[in-house]
Amino acid sequence: MTTTTDNRKAGARRLTGRGVLMITLGFFGTIIVVNLFMAYSALSTFPGLEVRNSYVASQGFDARRDAQTRLGWNVVHSYEGGRLSLAVTDETGAASRNVADMTAVIGRPTHGREDTVLTFPERHSSAAIALDLDPGVWIIKLAGEATDGTRFEQRLSFSVRN
Repeated sequence: MTTTTDNRKAGARRLTGRGVLMITLGFFGTIIVVNLFMAYSALSTFPGLEVRNSYVASQGFDARRDAQTRLGWNVVHSYEGGRLSLAVTDETGAASRNVADMTAVIGRPTHGREDTVLTFPERHSSAAIALDLDPGVWIIKLAGEATDGTRFEQRLSFSVRN
């Protein structure tokens, strides 16, 4: 009579089809849960659409850009000592004389909770405001109009350090 010896070590378990299924489901389940969390996080922090229909918005883009370029405006900005300064200059670096209206929205690129609106004094090409900005990345969205009716839009980005 021959005796069969158990080749398994004491306390070792055999890997069965059910075990492989559980490992596979656990692996892919973890990936799916993490992906769902990441998608939720991305969508819940998205600040919103820039334009409702990008195709329609693109149709007049070249003409608006060319008209804005002909203005020759350059926006100079600085943030120091809790004070944000913005100035619209012409090609020579002097303050532009043909600004009819200008507003700026200062905020974070990822959400609108900290947005602050800065209105330039009427017919002025510069403005300054006392702001206590936390460290990090900030954007300035400028929207204005020249005295001839040309629309002006520009987005500036800057960082505040400790």
